[in-house]
Amino acid sequence: MKLFFSFVLTICLTGCVFGKSSEVKRAEKILQNFECKNIETNQVAPSSMSNFYQETLAVNKEKVSTYIEQYKNGEDLFDIPLDEVVQQKYQLYKQACQALGGISTEKQPTDLNTNK
Repeated sequence: MKLFFSFVLTICLTGCVFGKSSEVKRAEKILQNFECKNIETNQVAPSSMSNFYQETLAVNKEKVSTYIEQYKNGEDLFDIPLDEVVQQKYQLYKQACQALGGISTEKQPTDLNTNK
């Protein structure tokens, strides 16, 4: 009986590890899209709004990189899957990019439903 429970526990833990691994892979794919093109920082008029959007670009990309590294180190940070958090940060990043007149091009689909 103990052998059975230890086998079931091993299977469950293995499933959790692989589940987190796929979350990290999807999050890393989304992170690859964090690029804002067609912005010349010397052509952006200095203002508090442009500074805010430029900071938003940098902060969101840095946060996502940190989240992914922490997840790889075994830290469970959120109640929702990591890739969903990264997708939300990507939407903020994309909005900031567009507000600065840039284009955020997607290298691959970031719709979570198609990547699962």
